[in-house]
Amino acid sequence: MYYKIVIFICKFIYKFMKLLGKNGGTLPGNIALRLNKNILKHFKVSGTVIAVTGTNGKTSTTNLISNILSNKGTVVSNREGNNINTGITSLLVKNCDLSGNIKCDYLVLECDEHYIPVVFKDLKLDSFVVLNFFRDQLDRTGEVETLIQKIDKFLDSYTGNLILNSDDPNVSRLGFNKDKCNVYYYGVEKFKGATSSMRDRGEGKYCPFCSARLEYDYYQYSHVGKFKCPKCSFGHNDIDSIVSNIDLNKGKFKYNGKEFETRYNTIYNMYNVSAAFMLSSLYDVSMDYLFESVKGFELNNGRLESVNVNGCATVLNLAKNPTGANVTIGFMNQDDEHKELMFVLNDNIADGKDVSWIWDINFSILNNVDRIITSGTRAYDMAVRIKNSGYDFKKIEVYPNIEEAVSNLYKSSGKKYIIFNYTATTDTRRVVINYKGDKNGL
Repeated sequence: MYYKIVIFICKFIYKFMKLLGKNGGTLPGNIALRLNKNILKHFKVSGTVIAVTGTNGKTSTTNLISNILSNKGTVVSNREGNNINTGITSLLVKNCDLSGNIKCDYLVLECDEHYIPVVFKDLKLDSFVVLNFFRDQLDRTGEVETLIQKIDKFLDSYTGNLILNSDDPNVSRLGFNKDKCNVYYYGVEKFKGATSSMRDRGEGKYCPFCSARLEYDYYQYSHVGKFKCPKCSFGHNDIDSIVSNIDLNKGKFKYNGKEFETRYNTIYNMYNVSAAFMLSSLYDVSMDYLFESVKGFELNNGRLESVNVNGCATVLNLAKNPTGANVTIGFMNQDDEHKELMFVLNDNIADGKDVSWIWDINFSILNNVDRIITSGTRAYDMAVRIKNSGYDFKKIEVYPNIEEAVSNLYKSSGKKYIIFNYTATTDTRRVVINYKGDKNGL
């Protein structure tokens, strides 16, 4: 009965905060876990529980899946993130009754990679989507191999649906010898921008089973691509969901013979879509609804968000590690127009204090970028990195204060691209959107 008292207290706190005009954030979950560290095992979900994890794309994929499944029934989801145990517990507290019952058809959870074993030790999981694994915030998350092994150990006792990215060797390996669960693979057909050699630093170079160097037919981005081991069967997967005929310039692709449209026209988003479609096929979502869900999908939370500021078309995107930044620069390069870039880099605890990852960003391939502004707590570090890439230092301006940086960015006309890391997201969006402009879709 004690857990019911904890739920009552935390629901009261949540409602009180709403009266104050606040959404509660992770506070109810923080308090619930402090009062009862095993509170998660007392929540009872009436519907299907789905989790999405991976280094990049969790929020976008979780939101897309939630939008798709809303056609089939009621969905509860942490759409804005808050993806560790405190945030997920807060979500459950907000949506349960006093006995811990959560009535919904689907509970769709974005979950930080490290917290998968923590959250789903007590909460039953029906379908688990794994997107990718890259180096990310090494001072917080550690090496990629440590993370993979943690997920792999969790999967030893997992009995639900396991949906894996076949083109990422770090993810694909998780399906080997998993006889207790149903393993499905998704992928993306080779697109125009694929290369024969790795453009960026990647992690999937050697076979995790026999240690032979992996052979690639092509790389889509970073270490994601069509690979195989020359000595064993690793890399020879039966693909259950594949996105093909990709035209990023037009934002079009095909799935099961039907042409789709999307405004999120990046190669990594194609993988997010393929993962969401694979999951949707397990729950009998119609092709027509998939089409409408993808065509109208829009996050407006700093993930490839388009705004208009003082007549300047502006694209904002979160990039919290080298892979995210390099893919964003690749997306910029699809645009042949002259443009200006602002990069906001913070080093707060949630970002990771170690910003050495910026030296793995490939600024040497910038196309028609006439000026770069750097901002954030590590604005000067970013400026030095860009200068060392060979970019004309006379075209680099440094304004650590975000208001000053935005003001100077819009002193000139023309298209703008703004990249920011994790804790810079909220402030950058707020200042940009409120800067003598309105938030209109392009």
